[in-house]
Amino acid sequence: MSARLPLLHKTPFVLDPRPLQEASSPHAGLLGISRVFRSLSLPALIEANLPLRKRQRGFSEAQIIESMILLQAVGGECPEDMHLLNKDDCLDRGLGYAPPKATAVREFLERFHNKDLEKLRPEREVQKSFIFPSSLPVAALQEVQSGCVRRIAKLYEQQGQAQRIATIDQDATIIESHKQAAYYHYEEGRGYQPMVAVWAEADLVVADEFRDGNVPAKQSPLTCAKLAFAALPETITQRYFRGDSACHENELLGWLKHPDREREPGGRIGFAVSAVMSEPLAKALREVKEADWKKFGIEDDGTLRQWAEVDFVPGDEYERKDSQPLRACFKIQKRA
Repeated sequence: MSARLPLLHKTPFVLDPRPLQEASSPHAGLLGISRVFRSLSLPALIEANLPLRKRQRGFSEAQIIESMILLQAVGGECPEDMHLLNKDDCLDRGLGYAPPKATAVREFLERFHNKDLEKLRPEREVQKSFIFPSSLPVAALQEVQSGCVRRIAKLYEQQGQAQRIATIDQDATIIESHKQAAYYHYEEGRGYQPMVAVWAEADLVVADEFRDGNVPAKQSPLTCAKLAFAALPETITQRYFRGDSACHENELLGWLKHPDREREPGGRIGFAVSAVMSEPLAKALREVKEADWKKFGIEDDGTLRQWAEVDFVPGDEYERKDSQPLRACFKIQKRA
């Protein structure tokens, strides 16, 4: 046994100069992520929905996707960062394969691109922002995601915790990028602004839509919402939707409250969407009596968080005479 060093006399550790005979890895924690990936049957889902390989030899689609997930876990941001996982014998043995090189990952990602879709983009003088339809491989990834969500829901059910309520929380998010092809977003930087839908109760991403950075969040939010609700498992009996003012869009609101939703699995969709602050709405808010505002919280700086029922019906063009008006309930912050 080696002698205890004076520097370590207050700890139970000793330094042993003998080399280890067994394999070790600075990335051993990645094997836990790999086990979760495989226990959810993701390799089988990927093989069934995403056949991209032109030859049977080489890495499978599941192996490359698994490697990219592991790369993100260690902070990698691009295919060239794959070197972070290379030359790790312990990791290779645990995975059953050595992670691919950057060139293999980049070639795999390029197969998701469909150059023919680029021809659909209008000239900037005609339409500045444009949402590309998904290529077949990208649409297949959504099927993989949906299968993963249902698999997780099945595990909840097997443990006696079947999920019955699903609230879809939808919002756009900014991903910074300095690529020449990236467009400027509303925060004055360059990048992309994908739409993301999350199942709030399960904390799972159920759908997303890739978008250019100059596409406003209010542009066509219905597509992502439809994908999100289609991904929910059959155990869901109560469906809800919530979003900020970017979701206050005619097509989306019309679809959410349409009577057809009641005949779908899960039933009608209750929703709460932030209203766009128009002059008529501001006028209605000013007319609310002070006593009608009810406090539901207070911030550390003394800001009051209050809510009140407001007598206001949006005068949307798509409203029919026989349609039921939306219930208006507004929250506001005031300085104490």
